[in-house]
Amino acid sequence: MANLETQLLDDIIVKSRRKMLSLGTAALAGLAFGGVRTAEAATTYSDSDILNFALNLEYLEANFYTLATAGMTISQYGLGIGAGTATSGSGTVATKTGGPSACLVPWTIPAIQSYATETAQEERNHVTFLRSALSTAAVAAPNIDLYTSFNTLASAAGIASTFDPFASDANFLIGAYVFEDVGVTAYSGAAPLITTPAYLAAAAGILAVEAYHAGLVRTSIFVADPTGALGYQKYTQQISATRMALDGSTTTDDIGVGFQSVTLNATTNVNAATIVDAQTGSTNYSKTYVRTTTEVLKIVTGSAAPSSGGKYTGVFFPNGLNGLFS
Repeated sequence: MANLETQLLDDIIVKSRRKMLSLGTAALAGLAFGGVRTAEAATTYSDSDILNFALNLEYLEANFYTLATAGMTISQYGLGIGAGTATSGSGTVATKTGGPSACLVPWTIPAIQSYATETAQEERNHVTFLRSALSTAAVAAPNIDLYTSFNTLASAAGIASTFDPFASDANFLIGAYVFEDVGVTAYSGAAPLITTPAYLAAAAGILAVEAYHAGLVRTSIFVADPTGALGYQKYTQQISATRMALDGSTTTDDIGVGFQSVTLNATTNVNAATIVDAQTGSTNYSKTYVRTTTEVLKIVTGSAAPSSGGKYTGVFFPNGLNGLFS
């Protein structure tokens, strides 16, 4: 892949979701378009099922940030990954050649490294909290892919055939962008399903932290490329377009980093950044976007329909998630 700081892209897929979808299996090879049961169609589910869905996503995020900042998986770091209260488990983490230590980002920008280190700790805390709250009901960490997954999605988004999110500060920001907005929409979508007030309060607290993370990533990308000349904004727009194409939404539920027109008064409009992933107009009115568990599953696995095993499988979760919503 060409250096992220210099590579410019010719076309932005976000201009036409239909263009991406028309590419068919050739462009989306490896996305494992197969999938699984519709999560919301489950006849019965508990708060534990919802928290376990969140736990799967936290296993993913915590591993990504811990690899980037410490060169270790969360298991190597000392977190439990087994079912229930068991420390050890069979869940694996696929990384770039050289193993976890090779994923330590060669940081050159102290502010980005500091942000990433803080986020890594917070994501590990989320794993610890959810496992503690679930206790014996906690699902084990599933198999996670943090190598071919990025290559597959980068190819599908029209960015490049290969992409290493651990190669530089800038690459790390683009890799983090893939996760953070999805996490925010996932917690927002799951909140109405939770019936226990204490769990709902905890989910709201985690949602707020995930939103902080997403805002930091988007702000950092905008600061690094305020005019869009370096191509970072284009990357985010292409990723957002790909996420929308994968989740199957018929309305906009994802906006890349860029510009929007904001009214100062009755006669004056100015350009403002799109740091917040929310539309200002009807029907959203600057609320965070919401995704169902099924829409989130389609994004993180690249799956569009149930596989023969009845699970969404592929991309970041090659064998699917663990738990009811999978």
